[in-house]
Amino acid sequence: MKPCVFVSVILLIVSLAPVIHGEGRTLNIIYTGGINGKLEPCGCSSKTDFGGIARLSGYLIEHQKDISPYLLIDAGNFSDKDTPQGRLKGEAMLTAYKIMKYDAVSFLKNEKTFQNDFFSPLLEELNVPVISDAPQYIKSFSVKRNNVYVNISIGPEGHQKSELNILLTDLPVSESKLIEGWDIIITSSGEILNEPLRANGTVIVAGYPKAENLGILVLQIDGKGKISDFKHRWQPLVNTIKEDAEVRNILNDYDSKVAGLLKEAEKPPAGTTYLGVAKCAECHQLFEESWEKTRHADAFSSLEHAGKSNDPECIICHVVGFGEDGGFYSINTTPELANVQCEECHGLDREHIEDVSRPMKPVIKNVCLKCHTKENSPDFDYPVYLKKVAH
Repeated sequence: MKPCVFVSVILLIVSLAPVIHGEGRTLNIIYTGGINGKLEPCGCSSKTDFGGIARLSGYLIEHQKDISPYLLIDAGNFSDKDTPQGRLKGEAMLTAYKIMKYDAVSFLKNEKTFQNDFFSPLLEELNVPVISDAPQYIKSFSVKRNNVYVNISIGPEGHQKSELNILLTDLPVSESKLIEGWDIIITSSGEILNEPLRANGTVIVAGYPKAENLGILVLQIDGKGKISDFKHRWQPLVNTIKEDAEVRNILNDYDSKVAGLLKEAEKPPAGTTYLGVAKCAECHQLFEESWEKTRHADAFSSLEHAGKSNDPECIICHVVGFGEDGGFYSINTTPELANVQCEECHGLDREHIEDVSRPMKPVIKNVCLKCHTKENSPDFDYPVYLKKVAH
């Protein structure tokens, strides 16, 4: 054998040695769980501008080489409630999972609330690998990645002795710690677990709520296909990550379909009607002039700028009486009730019009907290904010 050929053969053997002997293998587990229908951040505050499936997909595309080989797993509770809008969210989420090529998606508590087998036709079309203890699905399956055989299961009874075992659950961490025999447990309980826990030889992690951070668990696998060491980190899904254009198109399509929900009825339902700021200004002109200088008076245009002016989950905090009889319905049918006006803070009180000596309800902190939540308004301080709208 020529020396150059001999050296090449030796180098080839050395390069394949870790695979042949099953040593020194690395496998990354990229995971989400407990997204709860949060397709993207609301954008109300830069301090809470984390998450979004378009950013998630964009990160995977940009860092494909860095994170490979990997398994992409969702531990369940990715959907919202079974409402018309919730169904649109579920459809958008599963379509995005197909694009991102998720290796396993768990159907747990949230997904089970959907009636009439809503997800089955979607899954048949999209071919997303789902595990569930519902009768129409499989409870576990195996996948091979980087010469490691991985069993992914929905229930403790699905453990396989000869494989690396990953259990997907929505049990709280306190209960997950009691489960034995698993290499990894990923929970979608909604808890924030900053670092993995070790219990009974199991590595336990929890999907970050609403996928504000992407979990990355780096495993070192020994010759028996078991974990010899691991590292963990959170990847914040910040607004500097380039979005995946294909997933962004899915979100745009979702927005269009949500807008269609409002257009299904030709006119808003009849009922007790809110009066609107114009009526209040007939007696309280100075108050109206003061209000016009606040951000409340321009609240609806901020939705239009963000492309969310037809999203009920956003509208409710930018108009008067949305979802109530006689409240805001759409910008076309009830434009006079757009923006955060008098009655949204002071309440609906038509008797005040008939008897102006009857005082309107005072604005208490709980009224503000309906919209000024920790997520939407992380800097909210009632005394400070009240001064901004006082009149």
